[in-house]
Amino acid sequence: MPSEPTSAPPATGGVDHSGGKVLDHHEPKLRCSVGVTAYNEEANIGPLLEALLKQYLRDVEISEIIVVASGCTDRTVPIVESYAAEHPLIKLFVQPRREGKTAAINVFLAHAQEDICVLESGDTLPDGMAVENLVRMFADPAVGMTGAHKIPVNTPDHLVGFFTHLRLRLEHQLCLEIPRLGEMIAFRKVFDRIPLDVAMDEAFVEALVVQRGMSVRYAPDAIVYNMGPDTVRDFVRQRRRNHAGHLYLKSKYGYAVSSIQNTRVAKVAFKELWGAIQLVWTLFLLGVLEMWSRLLGWYDFAIKQDRHVVWDIAWSQKTDVGAERKQTAEKDDLRPTAMVRKM
Repeated sequence: MPSEPTSAPPATGGVDHSGGKVLDHHEPKLRCSVGVTAYNEEANIGPLLEALLKQYLRDVEISEIIVVASGCTDRTVPIVESYAAEHPLIKLFVQPRREGKTAAINVFLAHAQEDICVLESGDTLPDGMAVENLVRMFADPAVGMTGAHKIPVNTPDHLVGFFTHLRLRLEHQLCLEIPRLGEMIAFRKVFDRIPLDVAMDEAFVEALVVQRGMSVRYAPDAIVYNMGPDTVRDFVRQRRRNHAGHLYLKSKYGYAVSSIQNTRVAKVAFKELWGAIQLVWTLFLLGVLEMWSRLLGWYDFAIKQDRHVVWDIAWSQKTDVGAERKQTAEKDDLRPTAMVRKM
């Protein structure tokens, strides 16, 4: 089932927290075409289409949802056909054989009617306000491309799942400084097609937008969920193909995405490492305090024979709990993760 909107709609007018202008009620809505590329996505395509059909929209309007199914050998096509029969908004284009994601995107671009396009992978699931929060930023004519905040649904309880969560957390921090967009993006249709030799489509769109003097924005409040690799082999396979694609883009077209700029990545990684060091140090101090407290407790019991029937009061606990809870919540609201939840 698609998730519900994570927050109340933003106030009308002014500027939203992502840096984009919010439309006034008197201004026309921002219309967009949504494209979904799919290859054997029978497990996810139904929930994905449901989520798109149930998007919370206020300043934005979805004109059409175009699904490009590439060489599917499962039930992806029949599932989309059943949705299209009930919802005229949905249009299906079938490629008889798998020609690559870039070819599928070109089919979408050839049929998209609107100047603003939203592109989403068929193995993802958008949050209830993802399209609204991605597209409303185009009220600013300087914006040429926006990207969603990717959140993995893998369990972090095993090594590869932890790697996936850590990598996307680092990527999120990097995007807050310099956007690196993928999985779900929106862009102005300032080009007709993408060269078929390009494997990293989102990065190429980013390059075209920057080349035309428009800005690229990260929308941390536009949440999209995806399943990251769950085995070491798949993790390496994904990172390998992505890096090769980025190197090719830099070599042929002269554009380097933010994740290939090692100094910026190292800066973000150091912040994460410093947080881990602080955690280890804190756990060490906690262990020392716990052992010291237990030693004193043993002394009271074995030497002083004090059972603490009348407690030695910890006076710092004596306070207005409700007031402290409110103050703590206000401080928590200023943290980046809390700000994202509120957007």
